[in-house]
Amino acid sequence: MAGHSKWANIKHKKAKEDAKRGKVFTRIIRELTVAARQGGSDVNSNPRLRLAVAKAQAENMPRDTVDRAIKRGAGELDGQQMEEVRFEGYGPSGVAIIVDCLTDNNNRTVGEVRHAFSKCGGNMGTSGSVAYQFKEIGVLFFEKVENEDALMEAALEAGAADIEFSDGSAEIITEPSDYAAVYEALTAAGFTPDESEVTLRAENTSPVSKEDAEKVEKLIDMLEELDDVQTVVTNAEFPEE
Repeated sequence: MAGHSKWANIKHKKAKEDAKRGKVFTRIIRELTVAARQGGSDVNSNPRLRLAVAKAQAENMPRDTVDRAIKRGAGELDGQQMEEVRFEGYGPSGVAIIVDCLTDNNNRTVGEVRHAFSKCGGNMGTSGSVAYQFKEIGVLFFEKVENEDALMEAALEAGAADIEFSDGSAEIITEPSDYAAVYEALTAAGFTPDESEVTLRAENTSPVSKEDAEKVEKLIDMLEELDDVQTVVTNAEFPEE
């Protein structure tokens, strides 16, 4: 069950961008809207919406803003219709990159994502060109764990697939379908993750040199700056600083 946490490597320097509250709010609003559109506005019967609301509350998003996003997604308010789109491509050194977006204008988003790839030495691929290298999982990350045994017991009892401890932190892995249940069970037991999401993770990583790592990070940062981009994942293995 023990192992090296990949969280820091995969997230690289994302935290510095997500610290910008406006960007965080924009992403959560879109997630609320899409979750309500797909599963309805009742948080009790819509696990994805329930977690989006929890994230909104954690960021102190105003309740009126949350309610408007949910109503818009459920068709109870007039507004732009958002759709989920995914783009695949290659970065410097041939690393695989997947970009998930929420957009109301697919043509605009395609152009912006393609521009970022080409400007930073990468190129867009066709659908499925790199997706086979990744697996969808649920991840709950705890920066500092006081009682590893208690967390492990609670996680496994909740249905987690695996748990990894590293330098006092913990990373819990779930099947995507079990993510909401595990999240809610752990928080109810007093274990609130510092980060959590359903994401893609590379089955095998691709080591890059320090020079290429800087180029890959520049591309990822540029992609994450785009308003329509929700998440960016890569199989790049960055050198330790």
